[in-house]
Amino acid sequence: MFKDKTTTIVATAVAIGAGLALTYATYNYFSSTASGKNDKYKIVFVLGGPGSGKGTNCTRIVERFGYVHLSAGDLLRAERESGSELADMINTYIKEGKIVPAEVTVRLLRNAIESSGNHKFLVDGFPRDLQNLECWKANMSAIADVQFLLFLDCPHEVMTARLLERGKTSGRADDNEESVRKRLLTYEQSTRPIIDSFRAEGKVREVNSNRPFEEVFAEVSLHFSATEK
Repeated sequence: MFKDKTTTIVATAVAIGAGLALTYATYNYFSSTASGKNDKYKIVFVLGGPGSGKGTNCTRIVERFGYVHLSAGDLLRAERESGSELADMINTYIKEGKIVPAEVTVRLLRNAIESSGNHKFLVDGFPRDLQNLECWKANMSAIADVQFLLFLDCPHEVMTARLLERGKTSGRADDNEESVRKRLLTYEQSTRPIIDSFRAEGKVREVNSNRPFEEVFAEVSLHFSATEK
């Protein structure tokens, strides 16, 4: 039974990837005939371990700098609760603390970006591994520029304590000790290489988030103010 379910998951992801490729091939064809004006969406990736303060900082960035906040995790959870064909697959991956296939997440992000009416976006919690990043580049580079990656660095023990405290009231299935342990392991194994990749390009803006929030946000604001100039 598990083998059949896995096969279905993979087949679904492949089908979504094919649909994305066709969509962007069509987009690229028409954009190649455009006037050349750079009207790409402006993207800032926001990464850090679970509980590092990504959501809290994004809320303030939205208020101060006018970005739209897109949480990959929130988009996946909303889709999971929608009863769609993807819901069961997403539910299985999140429950196991695994990374959802890149094609699924990129599809949800693209839909949210194109339907927002804005042009500046914080993408929170994505890309989570190198496959995510390659899928993003293949399908979104024609319409979006990544300005930089905001990395909120925080010790594991602090993030764990924050998540377990949040779990008392959040109602989230993954705010429990076992899921937190799996999420931190996934973060170290899969997401850290993304940060290293952007660092090599000089596009990481690192902030220590194990401090009072106002201190953290003051430093975060400096990076966004520099981009606005």
